[in-house]
Amino acid sequence: MPIDKEKIKQAIRLFLEGIGEDPNREGLLETPDRVARMWEDFEKQKTFNFKLFEEFGNYNEMVLVKDIAIYSFCEHHLLPFFGKAHIAYIPDGIVCGLSKLVRSVRAFALRPQVQERLTNEIADFLASQLKPKGVAVVLEMEHLCMSMRGVMSPGHLTVTSALRGIFLSDLRTREEFLKLIDRPAL
Repeated sequence: MPIDKEKIKQAIRLFLEGIGEDPNREGLLETPDRVARMWEDFEKQKTFNFKLFEEFGNYNEMVLVKDIAIYSFCEHHLLPFFGKAHIAYIPDGIVCGLSKLVRSVRAFALRPQVQERLTNEIADFLASQLKPKGVAVVLEMEHLCMSMRGVMSPGHLTVTSALRGIFLSDLRTREEFLKLIDRPAL
C-alpha cells in the first residue's frame, strides 16, 4: 500500500490530542508533517536495484558484512528497536554489490516489524536474489518496548538468526560465520 501522508498527519494530530497535548502548540505544530515525511522517506528506501555480478563467479568463499546499523519499529507498540545485523552468503556463480546487503536490511526494517520475521525476510530475500550455496543472518537488537516500558530494563539484546543452505547443513561453515561475527571490528 502506498503512503498516505494526509492520513498519517491526521493520525498524529489525533494521537497528540489523545495523550493530552495541543497539536497547535509551537513545538508540535509541524510534527504531523514531519512524521509523514519520515515514513515517506522510509518508503523510498524499500526499493533499490539489486545489482548482481557474474564476472566474479569463481569466488566461492564466504562474503560477510557485519555490524550493519539497523533500526526498526515494534509492530506491537510502535516503539523503535535497534542494533546490528550480520549478513553472510556463499556465492554460487553470482555476487552482489556489498551495499545491496545493507540496503536489503533497511528495506525490510523500515516498517512495523517483529525481529523474528525481519530476520527471516532478509534471509529469504537474499536466498531468492543470489541463489547462493547458503545465507546467514543474525540480528542483535535492543527493543525500547522492553527498555522503556513493560519490564523497564534497558541494555538487553535479543538475538535472532536465520540460516539457509550450507550454513544450516554444514557445522564448520556455521561455526566459521559465528566466529567471524564475534570478532572485534578493525
